[in-house]
Parts: sequence; structure tokens; C-alpha cells
Amino acid sequence: MTHYAYATESHALMATWATAKGRTSVTVATAPENITGDEILDLARYLEHLSQTAWRTYIRPASASASQQANSEGWRRRQERSSFREALKGITHPNLPDGGHLLVSYSPIIESGHRIGRALHSIADAQLSASVLAEAETELASVEQAELGNLNGRARQAVLLSREDVSPVQLATADALLHADPFGSTALLTDVDPTAAAVATAHWLQAAADITAAVCGIDPTDVVVEADNIEALPHETPTRVLELIDEGSSPHDVVVALVRDALAVADGLIPDQSRLFDQMDQVEDLVERHASTDDVLAEELRRIRLTPLDPQRPAPDLLEDLLEGIRACWLLFEEYAEYPDTQDGEWDQDIWEEWHAGERNRFIDRVRTEAVRAHERLL
Repeated sequence: MTHYAYATESHALMATWATAKGRTSVTVATAPENITGDEILDLARYLEHLSQTAWRTYIRPASASASQQANSEGWRRRQERSSFREALKGITHPNLPDGGHLLVSYSPIIESGHRIGRALHSIADAQLSASVLAEAETELASVEQAELGNLNGRARQAVLLSREDVSPVQLATADALLHADPFGSTALLTDVDPTAAAVATAHWLQAAADITAAVCGIDPTDVVVEADNIEALPHETPTRVLELIDEGSSPHDVVVALVRDALAVADGLIPDQSRLFDQMDQVEDLVERHASTDDVLAEELRRIRLTPLDPQRPAPDLLEDLLEGIRACWLLFEEYAEYPDTQDGEWDQDIWEEWHAGERNRFIDRVRTEAVRAHERLL
């Protein structure tokens, strides 16, 4: 979301937002001297709340809800998303106190617009009002732009967010970037919606695991764990993704479910109580077999996680782990590669680098071929 601040030296209202490459800021308006710093801070707070609630509709779109029936979660999300225009109207025509009463909207977005409007009504400066209205229009337009899969300009802040659904445009962009570099490029991490990038990467991870498993003679779901014996790797999440795809789930469904569960944990909820109870039973059985003290049981129970992802940044965290999974496939592929014979039986640095580059290219070519062959997984 966009943050707003009061620049004390210039007496200006500032807007700033983060991207994967750093923060960007603009001056919304420089206020006349008769407007106090506290009044500008009030505007900053109300604009920030508008941004927060608007970007929440991007993170949790109605399309990600199971039901669209009246009064369902999907219905509520759709109602909130359709309130952008009403929020802008509230800035220019706010609900004002009348006879000691004030009409307050149930919609957080609409009420944010009215709060901005009431603050501007109290300040009564036409130029400032016009500048703040233009800023709100720009902010809401950036959310709409991100929904369409265009993450240029201010909409680029979406690359740091974890969305419960995937833009087809962003998915196609991520797939193309992985085709160019199956290990993942900088652009994949900085220019693409991370949920869409994670879906595409899950597909490419499955392709890498399939070709590596064929070389090693093991099950694809065991590839990342096996590579952990070569180098310490974050193997839990990539393995879980491979297991779920092996059971018949699509990369889209697997990634979105993991992100959704992590967002629920961030909200203080338990996304899957039955799975939590299963984990606790497994830990108790383990402790009963190997120890008899309550301290050991308590220590094992503390290892239970409601989500394997970072709840504060689940989609970027998942994307990073899946890319590590692809690298794990390469480590194992390389481990099983045949070394060429040399005349004296010894290798120098040049021979090793040439062999290594050739094997890496062979791995990439085979992963590309498999990913293209199984491309229907992404559809």
C-alpha cells in the first residue's frame, strides 16, 4: 500500500510506496502556511487507510472466494471492490455531522473517502482539495491497473504483495521469464506478481523434478529432499508442492491454497484445524516412541507450524523456496552426471568448467522441453 507523510520543512503532503527495488515518493501537495501540520497528518492518515483498504481488495479478490451468494465472503469482497467510485464521491461530497449525528458507511473504502472529504471540508482550501482528490484517483487507478496485470508505475508495489488469485497476464510473463532462465531471473523477483510467479515456478519445478528423477531413478517428490544431502536446502515447501501436484492438484490450486492459508495465519486464524490436530498427534506419537518427558513433548510441539511460509510475505517466500527447489534438482542432476574420460585421468580447471557448463545447459534444455510438453498444467 501507499504510505503518506507530512514533510515538515517543505510543509508538504508526501506519498511513498515500496517496490522490490526500493521506495518511490512524490509530493501530493504543498499546503498553505495557514494549514497546520496536524491537519496535514490527518489527511495523510485517511489517505493511507484508503490505500490500505483498496489494496486489500487486490490481495483478496472476490474471485478467490468459494461462494458468491448474497452475504457470503465473495459477495462482500465484490461489494467492497465496486465501491471505488463511491469513495471518490465521498471526498468531494462527504457525510457531515447533522444535528449531532453522523452517517458512517459500513464499507471501509467508502468511509475512508468520507473521512478525507470531511478533513478537506474543515480545511476549506480548493487547491489542496483538488490535489488530494487527484491523488486518491491515482491510487485507486493503480489498484485497477494491477488487477489487469499491468505492474508499471505505482502499480509496481503489487510485486511485494501476496494475492489469493493470479492474473493470466502476470502468469504468462512469469512463464516466459522462466523459459528464458529456468533458475529464475532478477526480473521474476522484482517485476512480476509473486503469486503468479510462484504458480509458474511450481510448474517449472515439477518439470525439473521429473527429468531429475528419471536420471536418478527416484520418485519426483523425493528429489529436493535427496538434494538436501548434497547441500542444506529449504526442502519442506518445495517437497510439499511436488507432493500436492503428484496427488492431482494444479500448480495454481497448490500455490493459491498455500498463500491463502498463510494470509489467514497472519490474521490470527488457524486455516486447517484438522491438519493441525494431525500434526500434534504425529509429534505425540514420535515423542512416546523416543522419550518420556513432558519437556521433550513441549519442545516438539513448539516446532509445529500453521504454515510453512512467512505469514508477512507468503507469496515472495514461496517463490524463493520454489526457485531453490529448481536449483536442488540441478544439484542432484549434476551429482548423477557422467564424468568424461581424460587422457591422463586428471581434470584441470578448464576441463571442469567446460563439462559443468555443458551439463548445466543439458539440464536447462531438458527442463524446457518437459515444461513445454506439460504446459497444460498452467492452463
